[in-house]
Amino acid sequence: MAKKCEVCGKAPVVGRQHSHANNVSPRRFEPNLQVVRAMINGGIKRIRVCTRCLRSNKVVKAA
Repeated sequence: MAKKCEVCGKAPVVGRQHSHANNVSPRRFEPNLQVVRAMINGGIKRIRVCTRCLRSNKVVKAA
């Protein structure tokens, strides 16, 4: 299963980790995904959504 928000499409991005001694190693910034039951087209479906979409009310959570 992809680590991607099903609403906004946010996905992991790559970057670098810098230590205090300036050692550099690659790393991934993962989106904070949550599995929620949401109302989609009048039905309830489980989707993976980032917390920013939840907070900004882009997703209507099912009761």
